[in-house]
Amino acid sequence: MTTLPLAHVLTLSNAQIAIEAAATVAFAASGLLAAARKRLDAVGVCMVAGLAAFGGGTLRDVLLDRRPFFWVQHAGWLWVLLGLGVLAMLFMRGRHFAATERAMLWPDALGLGLFAASGTQIALAAGMPAVVAVLMGMMTAVFGGVLRDIVCNEIPSAFSDHQPYAVCAFAGGWVVVLAHQLQMDDWLGLLAGAGTTLLLRGVALATGWQLPAWDTGDTRSD
Repeated sequence: MTTLPLAHVLTLSNAQIAIEAAATVAFAASGLLAAARKRLDAVGVCMVAGLAAFGGGTLRDVLLDRRPFFWVQHAGWLWVLLGLGVLAMLFMRGRHFAATERAMLWPDALGLGLFAASGTQIALAAGMPAVVAVLMGMMTAVFGGVLRDIVCNEIPSAFSDHQPYAVCAFAGGWVVVLAHQLQMDDWLGLLAGAGTTLLLRGVALATGWQLPAWDTGDTRSD
């Protein structure tokens, strides 16, 4: 039996598919938790999970005029999403939410890094300038969570909790650009960018690091 070299197995296409699959599951789970807290019905649960999982990648594909959309090209992920929604409604109860929400912080950080890296790499492959590619990666990583919170009638946590989130994705995107400039293997650039975002987000979660709020000098409270 012939063994393929690692570089042949870990092509850019294969790496992107694996990365987007892992990120999709991570963000779908965050959507399921948000829907459960709002006590939505089955349609609402699947819709919120779908927005969290596919919203950022869909925006990226629209802006890059990329067809088919990534979730259309890999329609099996829709079945995974529906299956997660059904299982969550059958087995998750209120007593599970707090522990599950804490546990999901890390998969969410992983999804953030994976989507930021893959979004940046896809934009670079489409010939976008570096700063545009990084912003595309950041939108890919953040926009699904923004849609999730808006639909659940919440101020998006990416904008309001003051912990670095989009900033971490932004930094990870620049690592992907640097790897591209250094002509590293594309899959290595993806892993380096995702790892950077995950590390920064992990430090923020572990230390309670927060970004400063805008001080307007107004002491009145709303």
